[in-house]
Amino acid sequence: MDAQLTAFVGVAAGMVALPGADFTVVVRNALASRAAGVATALGVAGGLLVHTALAVAGLAAVLVAVPVLFRTVQLLGGAYVLYLGLSALYAARRRGGPAAEPGPDEGDGGRATMGTGRALRQGFLTNALNPKAPVLFLSLLPQFVPAGAAPLPRTLLLAAIVVLMALIWFPVVALLVDRLGRWLRRPRTTRAIEGGSGAALTALGLVLVTGPLLH
Repeated sequence: MDAQLTAFVGVAAGMVALPGADFTVVVRNALASRAAGVATALGVAGGLLVHTALAVAGLAAVLVAVPVLFRTVQLLGGAYVLYLGLSALYAARRRGGPAAEPGPDEGDGGRATMGTGRALRQGFLTNALNPKAPVLFLSLLPQFVPAGAAPLPRTLLLAAIVVLMALIWFPVVALLVDRLGRWLRRPRTTRAIEGGSGAALTALGLVLVTGPLLH
């Protein structure tokens, strides 16, 4: 493995593991079930696959170069993350209600159920609608293409590394949350996680919706 590739692996690992909307959604859905957490993780990896494919194809450059198109993606992504955040805050408030009885979409002990299809979709959309990703990949990948090397094969390799890391990291997070489930699913702990993740996602969504272009 050459020095540039080794450096990229380190950068990519930090980028994938950095807590953000993807991490928050995986943790939140893993509290519902192991299957939902893993499905969300796979959805996140699918979103990354879209971004890396766009970067390799050069379409990300078009997205960044056209302010209206970029702003549209930014608004869509922000609105979706905001929706997830408000949903989590509502769930946390409902858990802390006077009776705190399980709702129709909750199992024993107030543990919410979630289908794998819905979880997969949430993970995919959370990542795919992230407007920062095209800028990140478009600026990052070319830095690790050696001078004189064919750009397409190298960029494909770098993109594959990012997706592979996501396929490893996020399912591990989901499985770890499920492993610690007995403690994490205690009513007070679950409510705190729901509230914290909801606040984080809501803040991220508001920044994306109301913030300036991320150029």
